[in-house]
Amino acid sequence: MTAPRTPAPPRPAPDAGDHAPEPAGPGSRRRGPLLVAGLAGALMIMVIVAASRGQVSISPAEVLGSAAHRLGLDLGPLPSGPQAENALWVVRFPRVTLAVVTGAALACAGAMMQGVFGNPLAEPGVIGVSWGAAVGAATVIVFGLNALGTWTIVLAAFVAGLLTTLLVYAMSRSGGRTEVVTLLLTGIAVNAVATAALGLLMYISGDDALRAIVSWQLGSLASATWPAVAVVAPCAAAGIAVACACARRLDVLSLGERAARQVGVDVERLRFTGIAVIALMTSAAVAFSGIIAFVGLVVPHLIRLAAGPGHRTLLPASALGGALLVVTADLVARTVVPYQELPLGVLTSLAGGPFFFWLLRRTRARSGGWG
Repeated sequence: MTAPRTPAPPRPAPDAGDHAPEPAGPGSRRRGPLLVAGLAGALMIMVIVAASRGQVSISPAEVLGSAAHRLGLDLGPLPSGPQAENALWVVRFPRVTLAVVTGAALACAGAMMQGVFGNPLAEPGVIGVSWGAAVGAATVIVFGLNALGTWTIVLAAFVAGLLTTLLVYAMSRSGGRTEVVTLLLTGIAVNAVATAALGLLMYISGDDALRAIVSWQLGSLASATWPAVAVVAPCAAAGIAVACACARRLDVLSLGERAARQVGVDVERLRFTGIAVIALMTSAAVAFSGIIAFVGLVVPHLIRLAAGPGHRTLLPASALGGALLVVTADLVARTVVPYQELPLGVLTSLAGGPFFFWLLRRTRARSGGWG
């Protein structure tokens, strides 16, 4: 007679989120590089298309020819007339390039925030980080602070965004985990306070500062210039590089803080690094483009559906996907209505809002309630 089997103890639930990475099989290992390559190719095509569309007609072949001539290569036709050449290099290419780096920064910041907070609903715009950074940038404009030139705006937005991220992180933690309800309520409170602060700054500001603040609230790339690109691009590149360097540790962290500490991951140091990177990328994007919400929420989840939750693919693919999304949305914003421009942030909110509601219901159904 055999002895009765002792039931195995229940497996403890992860204490840092509900999207822990699964073991990567051969198929998932192939999907990652293919997805990154496909997004990179689609982004290049969309950049050419976006640069060719506008009030001055420029063909894609002329866009490529002009870029080749700028690189010293005698390839392809040049745009016909100096007006087209100026429109391409003074207006369109700065705007498209700023859209690329802004979208990459926001999407990568969203993916990093979801890994650091262990929560699939975390996103810079949703939980108030973007609005906090906007208050810092608006303060510089209203009071005419210019100690570091153009970098003053980014520095003020970075400090405000960093403080906002730390506040949200501290208030949403309970019992060693991030609670969904607390995270969302904290975001609502931060957005309300930031909106009130922006309203006060608008009340005491002059006409130029007032227009700048309104533009931030709606989100727009209309003021894109090469100096703005020169400020945002290094911040986005540095943030994405640091985030990708943390990919393996974020995978371990998604299994739970206890498991991460057991394999030697300094959890608090990783979280503080992540918070600093999130604040840097978000503040750089907000300083010149304003509030472009839901990019950091929608893109990482679409990437997870396509290639899984592993951060070594998720982070770079999110950056490429965010760039592709913002370039496409900005093209629609400036061409869908002739001689008019729709606010970019309004378009992303119209698309991202329903996605957020769906994700909210899905997260509640998977967890059996709020926790």
